[in-house]
Amino acid sequence: MRKARLHADGLSRCPWPGDDPLYIAYHDSEWGVPEYDDRALFEKLILDGFQAGLSWITILRKRDNFRKAFDGFDPNKIAKYDAKKIKALMNDSGIVRNRAKIEGTVASAKAYLKIMDEGPGFSALLWSFVRGAPKVNAFKTTASVPASTPISIAISKELAGRGFKFVGPTIVYAFMQAVGMVNDHLATCYCHQRLTGLNPKTVKAKLAKNPLGKKPAAKTPVRKSPVKPRAGTTKSRQAALA
Repeated sequence: MRKARLHADGLSRCPWPGDDPLYIAYHDSEWGVPEYDDRALFEKLILDGFQAGLSWITILRKRDNFRKAFDGFDPNKIAKYDAKKIKALMNDSGIVRNRAKIEGTVASAKAYLKIMDEGPGFSALLWSFVRGAPKVNAFKTTASVPASTPISIAISKELAGRGFKFVGPTIVYAFMQAVGMVNDHLATCYCHQRLTGLNPKTVKAKLAKNPLGKKPAAKTPVRKSPVKPRAGTTKSRQAALA
């Protein structure tokens, strides 16, 4: 049972990033921030599938390699991968080389394209399960955070029924947490309060400009030095300058 942890910068955070700078940056600027972009959601779902059986930090450290290997997670390109491309991916040490997950990514790309072509759209489908806005929780410890929920189970069934792979309820719930469909930052984590109450469709842009959500420092008023009269200035001129 772990609670939010106070860091050297004076901010309390969820305990799972530890002291890893990469993990802290991900926690502060990405995890739990509402994502509505179709392609970005597809990328995150695929990466969460690759995480199965591993830790997220392992995937995070390889994310740039994944993006390069999978053509920027462009579903149009991935859906056309053939046996030669899959073999090349299996020989790529920069990613997780799991044939089932790689082939599952191709299948998921095809399912994604069908949703985009026939409707309702990937983002619209996913966010419809939470009525378009994040579900805000207020857990005090990590032990209170569920591994899955009725909503993640429903989304899992929907995605699997449409042909997506590696979309079990636990994977889907981790995905929901990451893309801000639920706010599962611990109640005492500074990110919980920062994200709660903000417009979910504009908060991402705001955080890009101010990652830590800090208020801008107040400007110090500039004091004007009193004007000293020049030698020989008349009293009336001195009064005017005053």
